[in-house]
Amino acid sequence: MRLSLVLLPLLCGSVSAQTTASHLFLEHEPLSLQLETDLHALTRDRGTQRTAHPGTLRYAAGADTGTIAVKLRTRGIFRLRMCGFPPIRLDLPSHNVAGTPFAGEDRLKLVTHCQKDRISERNLLREYALYRAFNALTDTSFRVRLAHITYIDSARHDTTTRYGFLIESDTALATRIEAKPLRADNLYDPIMDPAYMTLVAVFQYLIGNNDWSIRGRHNMALFQKVAEPKPLLAVPYDFDFSGAVNTSYASPPPQVPIKTVRERFYRGFCKPDSLVQATVARFQAAKDSIYANVRAVPDLPEGDVRNVLGYFDEFYDVLKNRGAVNREFVRNCRRLPQ
Repeated sequence: MRLSLVLLPLLCGSVSAQTTASHLFLEHEPLSLQLETDLHALTRDRGTQRTAHPGTLRYAAGADTGTIAVKLRTRGIFRLRMCGFPPIRLDLPSHNVAGTPFAGEDRLKLVTHCQKDRISERNLLREYALYRAFNALTDTSFRVRLAHITYIDSARHDTTTRYGFLIESDTALATRIEAKPLRADNLYDPIMDPAYMTLVAVFQYLIGNNDWSIRGRHNMALFQKVAEPKPLLAVPYDFDFSGAVNTSYASPPPQVPIKTVRERFYRGFCKPDSLVQATVARFQAAKDSIYANVRAVPDLPEGDVRNVLGYFDEFYDVLKNRGAVNREFVRNCRRLPQ
């Protein structure tokens, strides 16, 4: 009870007051988008005080086409610093998106190509595949929508067309899972819902990702369910540092005793054996759906598909062996400080 009283003022928004979530993420056919703005000014905006840049978003989703005036902001930390083309946030005007595929969305993260080369686009498609893999495990996950995006520089009339993908907003996810976003900085793994937190930790192990922290609010979005007993949830995002994507710039964090991101290391806290086994069973049951979602990624080269699924095969080899499961998830789990 004391925890609920502490967290209540930190909850953001009201589920009942939020608009109905859009259908944007219910389809998986890539959108066709045009995004027009002063690209030179936008891509150079990488300081601590970033501004909103006016832009025009044109979309085509089946027979539905339209134009929306948007505000664009550069976002991110590492990718913003090292990528030639920065990640972008789309601020959508709520009064102008009703009746469009973007209805119910407010601020959307747009994952963009890092550099102009083909490998950057392939890395983006691999990261998109990991979101879809997590979708196969749980609805408490960020939905994503792939898009062919033509960026139009209004100042220079240059165009660039690349794949990108949109990530469901925190607001829309909260509405869908009947939860409220949290903006607290004093939360950490052991007070999260144990079943969901174990699922997340094992998923991060599956994809070889150690670039996350609940306590640091790093690549984890925090929510509290509305219904009693109001469990706390930490939903993962940003998987470009994972071994399954294996970007050239990815390296393990210094606190993890591995040399490359292709090595796996379990960072989940210790949980009862019954919960570990239930989580293992959940991954085994979802294996076909996970693999199917990876294979279904448009234009992901067959070699990349084989590479990702071969990496997943190594994970599933661990799950087949009770001794290996105990070694990776029981003996190597993180223990609470005494």
